[in-house]
Amino acid sequence: MKKEIDEKCEKEHPFRSGAQCVIDGLVKEGCEVLFGYPGGAVLDIFNCLYDAPFHFVLSRHEQGAVHMADGFARATGKTGCCLVTSGPGATNTVTGLATAYMDGVPLVCITGQVPLSMIGNDAFQEADVVGITRPVTKHNFLVRSVDELPSIIAQAFYIASTGKPGPVVVDIPKDIQRQMTQQPIPETVQMRAYKPHIEFKQADVQALAEMIGASERPVLYVGGGAIAGEASAELLQLAHRAEIPVCTTLMGMGAFPENDSLSLSMLGMHGSVAANYAVDKCDLLISVGARFDDRVTGKISEFAKHAKVVHIDIDQSAIGKSVRCDLGVVGYIKPVLTALLAILPAKSHKEWVDRTQRWKDRFPFTYPASKEVIMPQFVIEQICEVSNGKATIVTDVGQHQMWAAQHFCYTRPRSFLSSGGLGTMGFGLPAAIGAKFACPDDPVVCVTGDGGVQMNFQELVVAVEHKKPVVTVILNNGYLGMVRQWQEMFYGNRYSGVMLGQSNRERSERIDEGKEFLPNFVLLAEAHGACAVRIFKPEDVAPTLKAAFESKKSWVIECIVEPEACVFPMIPPGQAVTAMINRTV
Repeated sequence: MKKEIDEKCEKEHPFRSGAQCVIDGLVKEGCEVLFGYPGGAVLDIFNCLYDAPFHFVLSRHEQGAVHMADGFARATGKTGCCLVTSGPGATNTVTGLATAYMDGVPLVCITGQVPLSMIGNDAFQEADVVGITRPVTKHNFLVRSVDELPSIIAQAFYIASTGKPGPVVVDIPKDIQRQMTQQPIPETVQMRAYKPHIEFKQADVQALAEMIGASERPVLYVGGGAIAGEASAELLQLAHRAEIPVCTTLMGMGAFPENDSLSLSMLGMHGSVAANYAVDKCDLLISVGARFDDRVTGKISEFAKHAKVVHIDIDQSAIGKSVRCDLGVVGYIKPVLTALLAILPAKSHKEWVDRTQRWKDRFPFTYPASKEVIMPQFVIEQICEVSNGKATIVTDVGQHQMWAAQHFCYTRPRSFLSSGGLGTMGFGLPAAIGAKFACPDDPVVCVTGDGGVQMNFQELVVAVEHKKPVVTVILNNGYLGMVRQWQEMFYGNRYSGVMLGQSNRERSERIDEGKEFLPNFVLLAEAHGACAVRIFKPEDVAPTLKAAFESKKSWVIECIVEPEACVFPMIPPGQAVTAMINRTV
């Protein structure tokens, strides 16, 4: 009898290795693409990966693998997946994990670890992954029993994708990968200490409706939470129902269509004059999935000082954290806005909207035009025009990031992908590759600088070998541009440590086609198998972009741009809207 029971049990729940449990768990969670890099501590997982039904993508650096998974997640809303080995493989993921953590991106990162018995003995390629990643992950696990592994994989995806999304690390010792278990994959996840499904209070929604009804100058301040919460349609309906102007954070770009008459575009340090003036003069500020970042608020005591502040967010700890809050509504954005729309009557704020429109007309994003040298802002406008506004824009960090935010018209969510909270140089190219794997039929453009692109340029070969036609546009000004701008404006033009390429120090040399540029991005791109071209003239920008989009190959377009172009408007750090600098030179 016992033998029959054992045979039945083994048939229903056959023995599997820990490594196979990882693969089975990824399949169960719907993993489509796994990015990563092998090593000794994950060889057993890679052995099982050989027969996996999903696609594996070999990055050229572990940081690149995490950024690719991040780009995949941002482009789809699904959980990104990556796999790396122990020691340096795991520590190389830290910047990517921190990037995802700051921006609320769902990721599951599986790392190898030395055998349990060797932890703490300074074994080869050992690192305290749990301790190192704890500050930059939503949660992390060290697997101590193979019987726990199936449920831990399920919990990792559950934690990463619910509540405020974020990265989760699963650290798996080598001996756990080899041990056998009959534990099945759980159908549902129940965690005693984690209850992410928060029900909002109807009384709070009613109070918000009354505040909107009583306001004369309301503004919707929209962050990345509106995109993560798939609430763009409800947001659009709310804005038009109550005729409320809308401004977005950098992470909220695309949550509200910028070609809409109520759009004020981005607010904050490099936001539009209209958005910043509207927030400064409003009497009701409704934050929808934004966290009042310091690049938005500036001087907190002066931020929206005439307004009552409402904060809608799934993360209760964020409410009132940085800025005083008159009403906090804790809940998922989409159901909160749905409930609000059910009770909110239509209202006109025509006088207020007309006032914001005058600001938009008087103070658009602008720059000095040139027929002699390529202005970086012009390149972004041409990308928008050539792609008919349908490209997914992925950026690195710096001046080009702000120009990409200012001069491309975003009309749909998940069309602007960028490292907002951490500000990670090197994010753009691998994240663009991840986004292209996620959305193979959409044009994907990596907008980057000659500084940021060098940090993970090696990942270009991944796009080439997988035939993913990512177009990389390098705005080459010969500087670490944003740092140079700050040194110009706040440090008396003392350019320290910002010049790229020792032969390119003089402005006259930067726009001379006969001078050598270091590195030679064209040769570097061609060495990785991509098509590449360097252009100097404004009239060459559009034709080159068209050729790149039509070729269906990976391209690098190096635009030699005005070396000392600056990003404006600019509110100096820690200052109020009244200190805004808005020159166009």
